[in-house]
Amino acid sequence: MGVSGIAAATRLRAAGWTPVIIERAAERRRGGYFIGLFEAGMIAADRLGILGHLHDRNPGALSYLIDRSGHQLRTFSMKDLPGRPWLMLRGDVEQAAFATLPADVEVRYSTMPTAITQDDQGVHVTLLNSQSGDTVIERFDLVVGADGLRSTVRSLAFGPHENYLHRLGYMVAAFEFPGTPAGLEPGVSVQLVEPDRAMWVFAFEDHNPTIMISYRTDDVDAEFTRPAPERIREVFSDQPLGATLADVLGVLDHADNVLFDSAEQVHMDRWHEGRVVLLGDSAWCVTLYAGMGVSAGLIGADLLGELLERHPHDTATALSEWEQGLRPYVQEYQAVGLNQRAFFVPDTSGQVRLRRAMSVVTRFSIGRRVLSAILEGAVEARTADITATALQRLGIKPPPTV
Repeated sequence: MGVSGIAAATRLRAAGWTPVIIERAAERRRGGYFIGLFEAGMIAADRLGILGHLHDRNPGALSYLIDRSGHQLRTFSMKDLPGRPWLMLRGDVEQAAFATLPADVEVRYSTMPTAITQDDQGVHVTLLNSQSGDTVIERFDLVVGADGLRSTVRSLAFGPHENYLHRLGYMVAAFEFPGTPAGLEPGVSVQLVEPDRAMWVFAFEDHNPTIMISYRTDDVDAEFTRPAPERIREVFSDQPLGATLADVLGVLDHADNVLFDSAEQVHMDRWHEGRVVLLGDSAWCVTLYAGMGVSAGLIGADLLGELLERHPHDTATALSEWEQGLRPYVQEYQAVGLNQRAFFVPDTSGQVRLRRAMSVVTRFSIGRRVLSAILEGAVEARTADITATALQRLGIKPPPTV
């Protein structure tokens, strides 16, 4: 029931399939962390019928660098990245996708796959209902695994997580802040960046802000042995917190729906095997640092449905062309994620000083041109109609332009 899964079900239903959505949770999740929906993602969302349910929550996007003493310096923001992103919550896109889901699509909550076997004609899936304890085996023409970084479908059909997860050595915590953190003006986003650690406040015009905290670690496994608030306080404990950081960490102690996880990418030689295909983070997680996770999920769902519709009796060709057309863009998104990590969490004091210098020079036109050059990477991948471009590269007539 995430963005990629709901979008794929909607697009496959339009292509004539009968989707069944399997969701481990007892109900649909709500809320979520900050995202930027880039132009390429908007194009896919528009074609899927999702964009009309969305809006930019912060078109102004005032952003400042701050330090622990509260000193503020106007700086560039997510809005300055190529692709002119709309700023919103992940849950906004999930809700918009759910609003477009046809009423006749079956959704089964508290259900998870425990075994997957397939032949040339279909896939047998063993499904467990966690509430009743009942198990059934059902047959499907296609299985789409859109179940996240630690995908159950991937582990059942492709092998253990460790074969595909690539750790970056950083942790991420994200949660909603009620109101405005101490020392800040409403509607203003801030970045507190220090070597190997950072705290971001993403403000919205019509919603509570969301917080992202990220820091480097030498032992990812050890990070999960202690409560997140305790570990994060330790990370920032070498000097006084200051009003804003102290307020943020105070809320973290009792915040709902806190995301606390390691930053990892998924690298796979193949995203499909027979009649099982992976989509979104389960296939290619690009990390929060790329800013393209939701956009990539929507693009992948759009292109998948398009090619299955073009090849209604040849699933193997559809999946092969889907992967061939999409993979170059996903590789760019993953490269952006690695390159932009230092934008979110600097490595050194020198990088922090450079950020402050860039914040000053970008007040002038020449500085903004320099910033545009620095952020030039993956411009086409962030702004293009990826479905249309991928089909053209495959020698297939693209769908109508949106």
